Amino acid sequence: MRKLPSVDELLRHPELARLLAQEGHASATDAARSVVANLRGEISGGHLSGENIELAIQGLPRAVERELRESLQPSLRQVINATGVILHTNLGRAPLATAALERASEIAGGYSTLEFDLASGERGQRDSHTDRLFAKLFSQQLGENAVELASIVVNNNAAAVLLALNALAEGGEAVVSRGELVEIGGSFRIPEVMGKAGVALREVGTTNRTRIADYERAITEKTRVLLRVHRSNFQMVGFTEQPALADLVALGRKHKIPVLEDLGSGALLDLRLMGVNGEPSVADSLRDGVDVVTYSGDKLLGGPQAGILSGKRELIARIRQNPLFRALRVDKLTYAALESTLLAYVRHDTESIPALRMMQLRPEKIRERVQAIADSLSGVKNLKLEVLAGESVIGGGAAPGATLPTFVLAVSCRDTSANELAQLLRHSEPLPIVARVDEGRVLLDLRTVFPEQESNIAQALRKLGENTRISS
Repeated sequence: MRKLPSVDELLRHPELARLLAQEGHASATDAARSVVANLRGEISGGHLSGENIELAIQGLPRAVERELRESLQPSLRQVINATGVILHTNLGRAPLATAALERASEIAGGYSTLEFDLASGERGQRDSHTDRLFAKLFSQQLGENAVELASIVVNNNAAAVLLALNALAEGGEAVVSRGELVEIGGSFRIPEVMGKAGVALREVGTTNRTRIADYERAITEKTRVLLRVHRSNFQMVGFTEQPALADLVALGRKHKIPVLEDLGSGALLDLRLMGVNGEPSVADSLRDGVDVVTYSGDKLLGGPQAGILSGKRELIARIRQNPLFRALRVDKLTYAALESTLLAYVRHDTESIPALRMMQLRPEKIRERVQAIADSLSGVKNLKLEVLAGESVIGGGAAPGATLPTFVLAVSCRDTSANELAQLLRHSEPLPIVARVDEGRVLLDLRTVFPEQESNIAQALRKLGENTRISS
């Protein structure tokens, strides 16, 4: 222990002079302090012999440089998603379109008309940038009925539900089916969101069967909204029943109670055209007369993280006046990316939205890409490669029962388990590769891999395969 230099002594080492000049004294001090503490712990634990202690002390300057470089590396990194899960929540859900990225960069790099009206020279409303595009889109889908609609944006769908409930039902009751009291990920549950909104939960029906009569019997003078929660992250099959949305709307109008639907995933077009059934679109709900629909921006819509509220203009105005709206509003980057994404819908250019493009990829095309990688690695030792039929999924709590046929590259490697191989791929450079493990093999689904990333996968597999013994 007496041989260990102090932090100040270590920082005066000639090898660290350049590092101090580049990264600053404060950052270098933190790194030196961490390295010395780690070595002290190794010595105290008896993990180092006398000779190894001498070597460790000699290597302290290099250890400080390494610690500093690692500590200053961004932890939020781009990865290659080879899982076949299109809206992978842990990997950031929907990737943004190129136009959305360029638009966000353009707006972020200077000043903008976020809340400024160029025509009048007065303060404007940030909602206007997206509300006008939602109006155009819904006009295309709903015709004249879209005139009475408006839309606002907050930071995610949970915030949208919280805001809508607080604005429309605080101090009263919301009637909801027991079969819709879902957990929406990260241990956030609809009943808890409702509680935070200041709304009492009025459960009706049973877990698997709820009828329109159950809603009607539950209505009292305290009822403020009828709530429908779309079961977007699980399915109920068998002996089940749920009233049609149109019937719930009719009941709400009979009693002059607004119907609020938490649609969750937020499809803005008919997914049946892509072979995905059972996932209603926002237009479907608005066409059925739902008063306010809440949905996500970074799921089936294919844009940035956001929570969107679309519905009757007078109700949206009332929600917008709620003080929580300011606390939950989004910034200029979200508006820029969302505006660009909505323009693609208005122009019928959904092919430019990556998530929707991935959903539409034909299995035959994916097989060609997988086979090309397999052929390029045919001479690599220790790798066993197979092209197999498989299934991709939508993910992100959307269309839970839907699968898309695909082809995968199944990889196994001599002397390396599938879990070890998957771990090595996650440490690939320049881009980590995230894949699935199934039945002792690593599976790479190119549906969620951008074509320009395929060379990274081939290079990573080649590097791994050319090591005769990767691990034992």
